[in-house]
Amino acid sequence: MGWELHNYHYVLAFLFAIEEINKDPRLLPNFTLGFNLYNAFNKNAKPLENIFFWFSGGNQTVPNYSCQKQSKSAAIIAGTTAEFSSNISPLLELYKIPQVTKFKDCLPNISLEFIPGNTIMSESTYIVYNAVHIVTRALHEMFQEETETGLTRDANIPMLLSWQPPISVCTQKCGPGFKKVMQAKAICCFECVFCLTGEISNTQDAQDCIQCSDQEYSNQERTHCLPKLVTYLSIEDSLGMALACTALCVSVITVVVLWIFVKHQDTPIVKANNRTLSYILLISLLLCFLCSFLFIGRPHPVTCILQQITFGLVFTVALSTVLAKTMIVLLAFKSMKLGRTMRWLLASGASNYVIPICTLVQVIICGIWLGLSPPFIDVDTHSEPRHLLLVCDKGSVIAFYCVLGYLGSLALVSFSLSYFVRNLPDAFNEAKFLTFSMLVFCSIWVTFLPVYHGAQGKLMVALEIFSILASSAGLLVCIFAPKCYIILIRPDKNSLKYLKSKMDPRRNAHT
Repeated sequence: MGWELHNYHYVLAFLFAIEEINKDPRLLPNFTLGFNLYNAFNKNAKPLENIFFWFSGGNQTVPNYSCQKQSKSAAIIAGTTAEFSSNISPLLELYKIPQVTKFKDCLPNISLEFIPGNTIMSESTYIVYNAVHIVTRALHEMFQEETETGLTRDANIPMLLSWQPPISVCTQKCGPGFKKVMQAKAICCFECVFCLTGEISNTQDAQDCIQCSDQEYSNQERTHCLPKLVTYLSIEDSLGMALACTALCVSVITVVVLWIFVKHQDTPIVKANNRTLSYILLISLLLCFLCSFLFIGRPHPVTCILQQITFGLVFTVALSTVLAKTMIVLLAFKSMKLGRTMRWLLASGASNYVIPICTLVQVIICGIWLGLSPPFIDVDTHSEPRHLLLVCDKGSVIAFYCVLGYLGSLALVSFSLSYFVRNLPDAFNEAKFLTFSMLVFCSIWVTFLPVYHGAQGKLMVALEIFSILASSAGLLVCIFAPKCYIILIRPDKNSLKYLKSKMDPRRNAHT
């Protein structure tokens, strides 16, 4: 095809730009720009002729051409005039051919370098120069991003990419049981988050989950609130059954021990340890074991009151009985050293007033408790997610700890006195067992307090029952097991002759 010589300065600017880019290793490393030149005729019949020629692969232009453009073509610089560009641009856009036309805006991030000051170009020539650099900058940006997009320079895809849109980006609705949580990256993007326990959503694309009431819980799908079942520490439960059987067994053992003491009431070992106080202690321990049944079963206003009051009073009787037995031993063996006052206290039966006085103090504490803030039935909605737990609230926690504190003070006084008189003749060695029983009692309740404070629900009730049974069993075993052993296994030691043989050497040594 012929050339128009007045376009020669455009060719020079075009070649100058190509050479400048190929010499710069920073722009297109390991890559060389090539070019094809076609005349841009201004005649009305000519603007599209060279485009058809290029589409036909450089062969003869025929109607309904077959597209045979060169595979390595990067872009077309569509002329130097607006009229020419407006004629060929629609055809290039129809077949997605990259082009740079006159009056085409540059990309925001494209930086155009100024030509050297000693190079003179006209405005129209400079348009061609800039157009070449625009294409070069676009190629440069594309090569830098090819590792991120997975595309190679020949537009092939080396590995299969997933073009499925992410689930969390506004493409899938959140079903019932989920709520939409907006992501920080974009306002229109969200995640479907499963509702928490106790919350539901029963619509699609719910913005928030709905909180179930305290009497309801959410199903596994978090779509409906279901009514909670009423529960309590029942004897049908495995834990309630175990505690009830334990309480029944130790109650039977206590009754057997009481029967043994009644049957052998005239023997020296029963008389020597004040059989009346032994009977009172055994009966109070039996009541301690039986009062644990008040904690098992459906709570009732009456049982809630009886639980704490019965527990406090029967334990007070048991500990004051131990204190009275300790005082008797103390007065009996210290009266010879301490003179008339001790002998008068022993003869007047001062130890008999210990039990009623100590019990009266506990009665006053319990009366104040009932008068100010008595125990009542409460519904625990949080300990078990699917159940409404019926429990007996203590009303006044301070009053409850006052009852425990008073029991603890009785135990400490008894422990101190029994420890003081622990070194007595072997025939009257009950003080040693009293000391050990008080040590076991205090250890159990000191361990109980912190564990009880951190427990909740059925476990809290079970811990209190266990502490009652364990401390009562400790008193029963430590005080009465040695006596039952002598009565049943070693009856030879349960005689006046044996007692005198144990006492005479010590009396002679004392004399």
